[in-house]
Amino acid sequence: MQNNNQQPWWKNSVVYQIYPRSFQDSNGDGIGDLQGIIDRLDYLEELGIDAIWLSPVCKSPQDDNGYDISDYMDIDPMFGSIKDMENLIARANEHNIKIILDLVLNHSSDEHSWFVEAKKSKDNKYHDYYVWRDGVKGELPNDMKACFGGSCWEWVEELGQYYFHQFSIKQPDLNWDNPKVREEIYNMINWWMDKGVGGFRLDVIDQIAKEPDLKITNNGPKLHDYIREMSRETFQKGDLITVGEAWGSTPSLAKLYSNPDNSEFSMVFQFEHIGLDQEEGKEKWDLAPLDFIKMKKVLSKWQVALHGCGWNSLFWNNHDLPRIVSRWGNDKEYRVESAKMLATVLHCMQGTPYIYQGEELGMTNVKYQVDEYRDIETLNIYEERIQKGYTKEEVMKSIYAKGRDNARTPMQWDSTDNAGFTKGEPWIKVNPNYTEINAELALKDDNSIFNYYKKLIALRKQYPVIIDGKFELLLEEDPNIFAYTRTLEDTELLVICNFYGETIECMIPEQYKKDKELILCNYKQSVSEEVLQPYEARIYLMK
Repeated sequence: MQNNNQQPWWKNSVVYQIYPRSFQDSNGDGIGDLQGIIDRLDYLEELGIDAIWLSPVCKSPQDDNGYDISDYMDIDPMFGSIKDMENLIARANEHNIKIILDLVLNHSSDEHSWFVEAKKSKDNKYHDYYVWRDGVKGELPNDMKACFGGSCWEWVEELGQYYFHQFSIKQPDLNWDNPKVREEIYNMINWWMDKGVGGFRLDVIDQIAKEPDLKITNNGPKLHDYIREMSRETFQKGDLITVGEAWGSTPSLAKLYSNPDNSEFSMVFQFEHIGLDQEEGKEKWDLAPLDFIKMKKVLSKWQVALHGCGWNSLFWNNHDLPRIVSRWGNDKEYRVESAKMLATVLHCMQGTPYIYQGEELGMTNVKYQVDEYRDIETLNIYEERIQKGYTKEEVMKSIYAKGRDNARTPMQWDSTDNAGFTKGEPWIKVNPNYTEINAELALKDDNSIFNYYKKLIALRKQYPVIIDGKFELLLEEDPNIFAYTRTLEDTELLVICNFYGETIECMIPEQYKKDKELILCNYKQSVSEEVLQPYEARIYLMK
């Protein structure tokens, strides 16, 4: 799958993320499954994507919706079987689509056979597969907090020890300092490669080299040694796309993660732009207006820093984030225009774009009663914040804005019951706006968000400048406009986007007022070259 320039296939690809539980249910149990994905491959081929990133489908007690794996080499029965996965890989290949598996290598479920054995005795050969500290009940090894609330340490009475968990108490951290753990993981990855998967997304991979006694969780001193060893033993044996989730990444670290020498990953997920609408130094639940100027500078910094020496992943949404059209667009009167504008900003940058299921339809956030949410983080934070003295209204406002279940409501296929997602009772409520926002309507509408995404994907295949061009941010301090150029040899693209809902003057620098061809716009017709309508986005080819 290399192009004429012998680029790695993933450089001009677009990845579509599926949250399997919420994508398509084929058997009426209210939970999406692998057969449901197979049934929708025609839709994904029509969109034009090249790979599917599946959120975890391995066997799991589902304490954290599959990010607590109890068997890395089996499929959870709610999604199907190994045979179904083999069928999905084969059928997706027929549609020229690769399958990217989501692996959680920082921790396992406490119901994994390794941990079940580890708890039996300090002398058990699996005990050292996890991170333990001797202690006294009630006297914690230190004051480290888990991401889902509470302490990082959980007491095991029969051993007189605490085990370390950065997330839920049902997600004990694996001990990567133990070479046997690493060997088990590499054997498992190679087993999946033999099954024909096209790549892996590595969950919170920057936390595998933790040093709990020093209160170090991400970017531990041995992190890159471990990643390079894993790459040598696994990824480099195939033609894969690999992406590491690294919340603590910086451009200099990302150059290591995504070094073109293929020593670590293809690319990294970094999240610097994602935290720009929360209060400085506080939690994501502490809401603040988006710092638009800073966002432009952050995205530009990553574009410039990795050009020629690394690779960006481009995303607004994923299974952990709110819907972007509700977050930084306008999900009411300008839902279509703002969704297209946000897509334009992202898809013309250098890197591999990720589309999260329903993003191509402009699916929106939801407002449920607290007992209608299913996400462990949301339910925990509700209790925690109420206990801290926040009002219910304050807590719910934060959950409406940032809760993970915003992304996890069922895919909106059509206007039939449950949006065509299931014939049963869905595991989580469907967004009530599915009768107006769904795939069936989008496919019939030439001006839909879906068809706009198709055009953006086609442009990426058509113009090498989008893959390899140099990025330059324009109008850096403009409070409304996100504008930049992409330049490769004698080809130059100009991207101009009004990020907000007011009609404004289009402040194009003088040198870009020369001859140019408008190759895509999110309005049927511009008022004039000098005026940008609310959320208007334009892509020009300079002549």
